[in-house]
Amino acid sequence: MDTIIQMFSNFISVSNDLLYTYILVFVLITCGLYFTFMTDFIQLKFLPQSLSILREKSQKEHISPFAALMISTASRVGIGNIVGVAVAISSGGAGALFWMWIVAIFGGASAFVESTLAQVYKRKEGEHNYKGGPAYYIHSALNSKTFGIVFAISLILCFTYGFNGLQSYTLTSAFEFYAGKEAFNEGYITTFVGLILALLTAIFFFGGGKSTAFISKIIVPVMAFGYLLVALAVIFTNFGELPRIFMEIVEKAFDFEAIFGGFAGSAIVIGIKRGLFSNEAGMGSAPNAAAAAHTSHPAKQGMVQTLSVFIDTLIICSATAFMVLCSQENLEGLKGMPLIQKVMYGHFGEFGLHFVSIAVVLFAFTSLIGNYFYSEMNFKFITENKTALQIFRLSAVAMVFVGSQLSLDLAWDFADVVMGIMALTNIVAIFLLGDIAIKVLKDYEKQRREGKNPVFKASDVGITNTECWK
Repeated sequence: MDTIIQMFSNFISVSNDLLYTYILVFVLITCGLYFTFMTDFIQLKFLPQSLSILREKSQKEHISPFAALMISTASRVGIGNIVGVAVAISSGGAGALFWMWIVAIFGGASAFVESTLAQVYKRKEGEHNYKGGPAYYIHSALNSKTFGIVFAISLILCFTYGFNGLQSYTLTSAFEFYAGKEAFNEGYITTFVGLILALLTAIFFFGGGKSTAFISKIIVPVMAFGYLLVALAVIFTNFGELPRIFMEIVEKAFDFEAIFGGFAGSAIVIGIKRGLFSNEAGMGSAPNAAAAAHTSHPAKQGMVQTLSVFIDTLIICSATAFMVLCSQENLEGLKGMPLIQKVMYGHFGEFGLHFVSIAVVLFAFTSLIGNYFYSEMNFKFITENKTALQIFRLSAVAMVFVGSQLSLDLAWDFADVVMGIMALTNIVAIFLLGDIAIKVLKDYEKQRREGKNPVFKASDVGITNTECWK
C-alpha cells in the first residue's frame, strides 16, 4: 500500500512540475495581459465603482452582490493567504511574492471577464436563486454541453477532492504545534479532528447555498479584518524593515541565475502557483459565486469579483509575507502551518500562536464550505438526480476526513495539478467568449455616461440565448 501511495505521489509531483513549468506560467500571464488591454485596465479604472456596487441592496430572498463577494472571498481568503504564502516564501524565496502580485494585478481583468460571463448566462434556480459559472456559459454561448461537462468535472475534482482535501489537511495540521510533532504523528489526533470536521461540514454541505452565504458573510469579514489588524501591528512595529523587505522581494524576483538553475522551483513558478491558488483569477471558480448574485447589470458583479482578487492577494497575502520576512525566528526546516505558527509566536508570544491557529481553522472551514458551494452547482449542471446528489454530498464529506490524513507535499501537489487542469479549461473558454464580456462592459459604460444606473438588456448588445436578461 505504501508503494502505491509513493508511486501516486511521484506521478503527481512530476505532473505538477510539467504543468506549471511549461504551460500555465505562460498561459496565465498571456490571458491576464490580453484582457487587461482589451478592457482598458478594467481592474484599476473601475475600482472605486466596485466599492459603491457593494452597497446596492437586493431583496432579502436573493443573494446580494456583497454576499456573493463573501462566498468567493471565503474560497479565496483562506489557507492560501496564510499558509500558502509561507509555503511560497520557504520554497521560492521572497521573490515569489512579487509574482503573486503580478498574477493578481493582471488576473483581475480575467476575473472580470469570467464573472461577467457567468452573470450574463446565469440560470434561475427556484423563485429567488440563480446558478451559473463556466459550465453554464460554455453550454449557452458555445452551444456545447460536452465541453461544459468537462469543465464541471474538472472543477469538482479540483474543489471537492483537491482543495477541500488540502484545506482539511491544513486545518488539522494547526494542532501539531500544540501536541508536539511526535505525538501528533503517532497519536489519533488527525483521526479525531478529521471526524469532527467531517461532521461539521456535513451540516453545511446538506444545507444549501443560503447557509453558505450566511456563514461566509459573517466569518470572512470579521476574521480578515482581525488578521489585518494583527499584521498592521507587526508592520508598524518593524516599519524600518520595509525598505529592506521590498528590495529583497524585487531582487529575488529577478534572480535569473536561480531562475534558470531550476525553473520549476523558481520564484516565478512558485509565485504563480501560490498566486493562482490564493486568488483564483481566471481559474473559473469565482464565477460560480458571481452568477448567484442579484444585480441590475452583469458588469457590476464582474467588477466586484475583481475587487475580491485585490483583497486576497495585494492586501492579505502581502500582510502575511511581511510578517514572515520581518521575523527574527529561526525558520530553517519549517514549512506550511508550523512555519507561520512559529512566526506569529515570535511576534506576539502565546497570543500570536493561538490567534493564527484560530484564524487558519476558521478560514479553512469557510473555504471548505465555499468550495463545496462551487462543486454542487457544477454537479447539478451534470445531473439533477437527487439520489446522485446525496451520494456526491457524502463523498465530499468523506474527502474532508481523508484530507486530514494526507502529507504536506501530496496535499499541495495534488491540489495544484487539478487546479491547473481546471484553469486551462476555463481559459480556453474565456478566450473564445471574451468579446461578449467586452460588449457588456461597453454597454455598462455607455449607460454610465448617460447618467443612468446601468440596467442590462441582452438584446441591446445582440445576445439572444440568455435566461435571465430578456
